[in-house]
Amino acid sequence: MFRIFVPPQDLSATHKTLLLLLGAAFFIGQYDGTVLSLALPDVQASFNIPEEDLGKVIALARLGAIPAIFLALLSDRIGRRRLLLITLIGLSVATGLTGFTRTAEEFVIVQLFARGFTTAEEILAVIYVLEMLPARQRGWGVGFLAAMGGLGSGLASLLYGFSEHLPGGWRALYVLAALPILYIAWLRRQLPESSMFEQHTEDAAPKSVLQPFKEIFHHHRRAMLAIGSIAALFWFQVSSSLNFMSKYLQDIHDYSTQQVSLLFIAAGSVAILGNTLAGRLSDHVGRRPMLAGGLLLNCVSFIAFYNSSGFLLPLFWMSALFTFFAIDVIVNAISGELFPTHCRSTASTLRTLFAMFASVAGLAIEGSLFNILGSHATALSFMSLSGLLAIPVVWLMLRETAGSELD
Repeated sequence: MFRIFVPPQDLSATHKTLLLLLGAAFFIGQYDGTVLSLALPDVQASFNIPEEDLGKVIALARLGAIPAIFLALLSDRIGRRRLLLITLIGLSVATGLTGFTRTAEEFVIVQLFARGFTTAEEILAVIYVLEMLPARQRGWGVGFLAAMGGLGSGLASLLYGFSEHLPGGWRALYVLAALPILYIAWLRRQLPESSMFEQHTEDAAPKSVLQPFKEIFHHHRRAMLAIGSIAALFWFQVSSSLNFMSKYLQDIHDYSTQQVSLLFIAAGSVAILGNTLAGRLSDHVGRRPMLAGGLLLNCVSFIAFYNSSGFLLPLFWMSALFTFFAIDVIVNAISGELFPTHCRSTASTLRTLFAMFASVAGLAIEGSLFNILGSHATALSFMSLSGLLAIPVVWLMLRETAGSELD
């Protein structure tokens, strides 16, 4: 059983180093996202954001995924390696500046840039792993990247417990992360280009910058519609559900910042296993059954979390986070495996845009539902049902990609 969580025996030292350097993208992205979720009550207080506008402020920051599509276009033309360095440097600057924002408007603008860079980082890291690792190890590799994200979330949770004692409070959590990101960029300077991308550029004639879109529209519409719909239906509810967890615990159940931090660390340390577990199992039993089961359990877990109390809260939070990680891993893997090399990055970015627009819509609608239903918990419980609508799409429109050789 525990062999599921260790690297495959035939994974080379080069591939292990590659996974560590690429995993930093998920580590940083989840760190940034977790800080925003945990510190949401503090950010609200700092900028005097009205309760009904809180979801809309977060939604605006999420729009940063839109510029990632232009980076994906460049990635499918000039390669993955160069963009991985550029986006990491940009993320370092945006993360550090977040700690010095003075108004809600400045916070949204800087976080918009941070979200764009981290979205591109995560997309490119997954594509890189899919193109560099053997087919039998791809699921585990993508799971490892997400597990690194779980570690980033854990570090953010740990530091948040001490935020009251840090200069600037929640702002210090962003400033502290800026310099280590630059160090990771320096370590990546020797990262080789994806061998599959190099082979493609040698064999293919130069094409229009819009060629990846034409390829997807003419030959991969069904696959794009399927994976985009699944991502949208899932992220419509999960973004709001994750962002309001800390606020729900503090406002409704009187958790202190230290208690929230401890819960996130304890539950997250178990839930993080969902990354490698989902990746390894999906390599053996298939992506589709794992994805359908994860969507069902995730919906049940979030509804139970927002309607329980006492010792059940950590249990349902653990289950919700576990299944979130598992679903994210499988969707990332399928998104890369469904499409050929010359449009793979573009397709993954389009899928991310589906998820981003749905996430923004969900956060905006949550505020309206709050006014109608009277509580965030009730609104979020109702929204969680949208994930169930993705299950028929998985079975009826997706083809199985586990073990398939990439084009």
